[in-house]
Amino acid sequence: MKILLLDIEGAPNLAAVWGIWQQSIALNQLLESSYTLCYAAKWYGESKIMFDSVYKTDRHTMLKSIHSLMDEADAIVHYNGNRFDIPMLNKEFLEAGMPPPSPAKHIDLLQTSRSKFRFVSNKLDYIAQRLGLGKKTEHEGHELWLKVMNNDRKAWKRMEEYNKNDVVLLEAVYDKFKGWIKSHPNHNAYSANLCCTNCGSRKLNKRGFAITATRKYQRYQCMECGAWSKSVKSEKLEKEQIVSL
Repeated sequence: MKILLLDIEGAPNLAAVWGIWQQSIALNQLLESSYTLCYAAKWYGESKIMFDSVYKTDRHTMLKSIHSLMDEADAIVHYNGNRFDIPMLNKEFLEAGMPPPSPAKHIDLLQTSRSKFRFVSNKLDYIAQRLGLGKKTEHEGHELWLKVMNNDRKAWKRMEEYNKNDVVLLEAVYDKFKGWIKSHPNHNAYSANLCCTNCGSRKLNKRGFAITATRKYQRYQCMECGAWSKSVKSEKLEKEQIVSL
């Protein structure tokens, strides 16, 4: 399975406003809408981190390279990507006259964090530090975005470092979360041998059975990521085992 880890950085909306508190901004006050400044991506398990930006090449070339990577992926891992990264990219693909990339399974680690755990904060930086995986690259804050939008060369260097490091943290958190991810794309669909659904490991322990009203399925637990899975082949329960609920 080809798994792509992806993170984008977007420019803020720019508007002409009369105040700074409780503003209701009309569309005719909008000077420029948000767009993708840059992206960093890597294939899971590989060391190379890919990066492109509107500064390094140009908007269309950057979008083509992201589109090509997404088109090749079987699954895409991101953090809040279902609400931000993917809709943002889809909008820009549409505006650029590009077709939808080939369908891929999306793994949003923010959704996993919110549904499976109760961290004080679900921010990637906090979780990475909490799990001892590192931290985000420090920078000057919102000013960095303003500087890169003005094509500041040194600021773009910091943005590239920041964006690439986010993908490194993303992969590290993915490795920690992997066994907990619900409905992870099934590695068995890409393997000739029985393996863990979530990580592809062949180190599986038989751990009892998953029982339905009339059938039972062999249950497995992965010795590497800890994910639980079950056989697709079932055994019929004995008649005396069937009871009404």
